[in-house]
Amino acid sequence: MTVDMIATGTDVKPIECVVFMRMVRSRNFFEQMKGRGVRVIDSDQLRAVTPDAAAKDRFVIVDAVGVTEAELHDTVPMERQRTVGFDALLNQVGLGSTDPDVVSSVASRLTWLNRRMTAADRAEVEQVAGIGLTDLVRGMVDALDVDRQYEAAAAEADGDPTPEQVKAAGESMIREAVKPLAGNSALREKLIDVRRSYEQMIDSASRDQVISGQFSRKAADRARAQVESWRQFIENNRDEITALQVLYSQPYGGGFSYADIRELANAIKRPPHRWTPDALWEAYETLDKSKVRGSGHRVSTDLVSLVRYTLGEADVLVSYPDLVNERFEAWLMQQSNAGRTFSQEQAAYLELIKDRVATNLGIEPAELAAPPFSTQGGLGKARQLFGDGLDALLDELTVALAA
Repeated sequence: MTVDMIATGTDVKPIECVVFMRMVRSRNFFEQMKGRGVRVIDSDQLRAVTPDAAAKDRFVIVDAVGVTEAELHDTVPMERQRTVGFDALLNQVGLGSTDPDVVSSVASRLTWLNRRMTAADRAEVEQVAGIGLTDLVRGMVDALDVDRQYEAAAAEADGDPTPEQVKAAGESMIREAVKPLAGNSALREKLIDVRRSYEQMIDSASRDQVISGQFSRKAADRARAQVESWRQFIENNRDEITALQVLYSQPYGGGFSYADIRELANAIKRPPHRWTPDALWEAYETLDKSKVRGSGHRVSTDLVSLVRYTLGEADVLVSYPDLVNERFEAWLMQQSNAGRTFSQEQAAYLELIKDRVATNLGIEPAELAAPPFSTQGGLGKARQLFGDGLDALLDELTVALAA
């Protein structure tokens, strides 16, 4: 019977002999093995597998590797510092702590975070870390494994290690495993910011009440403070965030992708700001609604309009999809003036392409194989409608609409 069989609850009542052929240093596993051995079984059932046995009145433990002479460790949960904040735990690691309770708790919370992060957030974290988050956690968990620590100490001692040698080996393994965290303050700060963005406080006791339907000077003051903070954020991060770099250097040109806009969106949603395009848009509406066009749900590309308006490159704040619509109409007019016409089917497909550019800042041929294009015939239909000029047409529309 193996440790894995014991751990998964394999029910073998006729066990008469448990042989330890490997080191089992978990007290829970050791007790489970003994528990399997003492299970009772009807005498007739026992004789079906052991014909010469009258009844099961004992079982034998064969300790071939000295398990019963070794110190056994109780199995404990990964989270061992529930009352200590994530930032405090990371700070201890940064100061060189190899305390198993601290490192185990950090690994537990990184696992929680890794399961909840978006792909974009994970990519940003791993770029700062220089290592995959899953690999980082796995290394920490492996370093905390008492069996691995014993084996490392035994290899170093070329024989049975002393408790002191096992402890030293464990500290060395843990120190090596947490190096990506301990030696990278930027990573620790990034993890703290990202984790805060996924925490949510819910007030189930209080209830909102409308106290006035009149103009609120306090609301205007809050909006003004938010706009000023947003303006300062742009200035402070103009060299750090790609989309801001491009918009500063090329106010009316392209040069950035949807991934760049997502980077900006992820950056502003984190503490201390927790902004969204909707919140920023609402602040400008509160201050001067006459200069804001485009109601309804905001999209990430609206950040392009928000940045340009904040930088003074636009006199009116217009939603990005509305800008794309205006440019699309102008492009169609140019095509008509040049004698280029489109069939009804082509026009319908061009509308889909225009909508994709409005939300993604561009379009590639491969995207035509996915919804909503796939419901209209996909890439094959587009090739049929526009022929060999499809790729050039997509490039032309990206330049004309996403400027």
